[in-house]
Parts: sequence; structure tokens; C-alpha cells
Amino acid sequence: MIAALFFYLFAAVAVASAVMVISARNPVHSVLFLILCFFNAAGLFVLMGAEFLAMILVVVYVGAVAVLFLFVVMMLDVDFVELRQGMLNYLPVGATIGLIVLVELVLAAGSWVIDPKSVATHAAPTPTDITNTEALGRVLYTDFIFYFEAAGLVLLVAMIGAIVLTLRHKQGVKRQDISTQVARNPANAVEVIKVKSGQGI
Repeated sequence: MIAALFFYLFAAVAVASAVMVISARNPVHSVLFLILCFFNAAGLFVLMGAEFLAMILVVVYVGAVAVLFLFVVMMLDVDFVELRQGMLNYLPVGATIGLIVLVELVLAAGSWVIDPKSVATHAAPTPTDITNTEALGRVLYTDFIFYFEAAGLVLLVAMIGAIVLTLRHKQGVKRQDISTQVARNPANAVEVIKVKSGQGI
């Protein structure tokens, strides 16, 4: 009874906050409602016994993505009133695209057929003596280790590419040269100046 009560509470707040994300006029309020939606979705994951997914949702999306959106929106200082002035000109095109997407979703949902063989096929049950996080780790790092490493490699390449594309060298700014520092020796690093007694440099 308590679990069902919390389920309906989290689900109702999540749906309401998701609607407010797209209907709020202030973009900062939209981001705050998005954070609220993430927290309630994490609560639903906890009720399902997927505490690892709930933690990832809070740490990654709330702690990084949503906060990044909030800071970007607050720092850019975009004039949204000016942007909305020409919105009516694109309304027919947007409504047409939305209608096409809606028809495609209805056709896809109407033609969906569940294979009886897939219903009879059950996944391996999770052992009761380990937690959900440990069971997920065992599957991820044994059966899908190559896919996991490939995903990490793709993310690494994307991160390096983003750094290279956004790196700008400014003239007149001193930068560290590792090869020059490593190649230094006493001959070119130390300069001995003999000063006569009673004279300064």
C-alpha cells in the first residue's frame, strides 16, 4: 500500500513537472522543473529496486547536465521576448512536422505485435544474495566488457575532439613547453656572472 502510494506520488509529480518544463515561460523555471522531474524519476527507480540507475540519474543528470543548463541560461542573458516575436511565422511548419511525427507514432504503436516466443523467454533471474548494483556490474564487466570499453573509447575521442576544436592560442601569452623543460641542463639553465667586489649587477 505504501509503495503504491509513493508510486502514484512520484509519477504524478514527474508528469506535472515534465509538462511545466515545456510550458514555463521562464527558461530558468523550466530547468528547475527538469531537475524536479529527474528527482521523481529517480524515486521511481528506487521503488523498482534499481538503486544504481536512481543514483546515476541524480549524479549525472541533476548534478551535471541540469546544473550546466541552468548556468548557461543564466550567463547567456538571451532576450527571449525578441526570440518569440517571429515564432508565429514558423508555426505552420512546426505544426505540420508535429502532426507527421504524431501520425508516425500512432502507426508504430498500432502495428506493434508482441511475439509469443519472446514472452516465453525469460532473462536470467538476479541472485538474491547480491545487490542490484553488484549484479549490474557483473554483467557489464563480463558479458558486455568490449562494448563498455568501446563506448569509453568513443567518449574519450569525443572529449579530445571537443578540446582540440575549442583550443585557441593567443599571442603574447606564456605557455608551458614540456619538451624544452625536460631538455634543460646546467649549461643552458644556469648563467654565472662574475661581479667585482664593490660593484653591483
